Amino acid sequence: MAQMLEVRNLGISFGGLRAVNEFSLSVKKGQLYGLIGPNGAGKTTVFNLLTGVYKPDTGSVILDGKDITGMKTAQISRAGIARTFQNIRLFGKMPVLDNVKAGLHNRHRYSSVAGILRLPAYFKEEKLMDERAMELLKVFDLDGDAEKIASGLPYGKQRRLEIARAMATDPKLLLLDEPAAGMNPKETQELMEMISFVRKEFDMTILLIEHDMRLVSGICEELTVLNFGEVLAQGATQTVLSDPEVIAAYLGE
Repeated sequence: MAQMLEVRNLGISFGGLRAVNEFSLSVKKGQLYGLIGPNGAGKTTVFNLLTGVYKPDTGSVILDGKDITGMKTAQISRAGIARTFQNIRLFGKMPVLDNVKAGLHNRHRYSSVAGILRLPAYFKEEKLMDERAMELLKVFDLDGDAEKIASGLPYGKQRRLEIARAMATDPKLLLLDEPAAGMNPKETQELMEMISFVRKEFDMTILLIEHDMRLVSGICEELTVLNFGEVLAQGATQTVLSDPEVIAAYLGE
């Protein structure tokens, strides 16, 4: 199976601290892959390297055969990576519909002049964006909330909206940073079902960071375990989760 993401010997230091060292990862197209590890292991730093928030000191990132190493965040978004955040980052004072439309920024084709002067091209494109945004909201069962202010949604719906906005960028690879954080067991179960649905509905490749081992073991096919910025274990989910070194890293000797 072809590779969607190839990370080779990625590394970054902050001052004298080597936050990520010789990190390598391969994610196949259509795969649901997990990145796990104790708090402070470097997982979110890896996501920041993949999305251009940080530029790596060493190594390379290949997305669907294209080298995106060192690109800016907007360029990487256009190349096909979208992400969500551990702490939900919505436009809280904007309506739900406009939050999703913000994710369609890669798609609009009218010029700045057309937007300022409200030319026909602007209204045509805005209509198409409204329609596409509503389609996505319907997929995520949020179409009934389109006109509501995003910050007023229940927590679980805010998570769904953040993923819907990420999907609006039409990504090849979706990065989910602790999507179950703050959720109760019922919400986590619904999230598992939604992630599996997104993978199937959009033929999506997904890489997720998560601490909830029930979620990880329930949906991830393969795992990489990060500890102190280095790969501790990689392989099939159940094999990795039963590795004594992985257990020790999470629970202590």
